Amino acid sequence: MKTKQDILHIDDIKLLVDSFYAKVREDALLSPVFNERISDGWPQHMEKMYKFWQTVLLKEHTYYGSPFTPHAMLQVDHTHFEKWMDLFVGTIDELFTGVNAKEAKFRAEKMAEMFEHKIKYYQSNPSLLIL
Repeated sequence: MKTKQDILHIDDIKLLVDSFYAKVREDALLSPVFNERISDGWPQHMEKMYKFWQTVLLKEHTYYGSPFTPHAMLQVDHTHFEKWMDLFVGTIDELFTGVNAKEAKFRAEKMAEMFEHKIKYYQSNPSLLIL
């Protein structure tokens, strides 16, 4: 069995993202949401996620964009975010340990909380959404 290490390189980011999204694509709750939104754009989505987490965890600024905007009108609720977090944290715990692994879980939790709050707000006030 391979010893777990921290998330230190782009290859670690790719392993995290690939492993996590493989679970998402198999999940009964999340896969319909992701597949409807992403459709045949999975390769582009994965590249964007590599850059996002590379920027967040490795401090190598490769992601440019607004992460919330593509999610603003998704028809999701608290159960979706719980499942997303379960899969994300589970993936990290299976593969990694260390400071960046802990930071990834913290950042994901804060991002999920913020996205859930904002999506709920815009679902109740769609006329306020400016994309």
